[in-house]
Amino acid sequence: MFVEVILSFLLVTGAAFAFIGSLGLAKLPDFYMRLHGPTKATTLGIGSMLGASVIYAATAEQTFTLHELLITIFLFITAPISAHLLAKAALFRGIEDTTGKVLENVITSHPEPDASQYPDLEDFDDDEDE
Repeated sequence: MFVEVILSFLLVTGAAFAFIGSLGLAKLPDFYMRLHGPTKATTLGIGSMLGASVIYAATAEQTFTLHELLITIFLFITAPISAHLLAKAALFRGIEDTTGKVLENVITSHPEPDASQYPDLEDFDDDEDE
């Protein structure tokens, strides 16, 4: 009975996270906001469902399989990386946010380092060799 309560909780929680992530993907106004739905909420939802599957296999079938754990690990590793790459691609393409601003300055406006703040690095200046 206790295991069934835990399984039910994980399945309902996973379904709720997956639904919220899908709803965010469909309803949020711009690309950068929509990126959060499938990468954060849906990943947690799928992780909860896979956790329920592991517990069910361990208790009901008396077996331990690594399939669900490997899927969970792969999902938790690849989702943030794919979100990061999608966000960088959107920044390079100049996709606007909801305010209409293109966030290109985020990438190109890194200030030049002030050499006076790093006096030890002046010894390694490449211009002295030329």
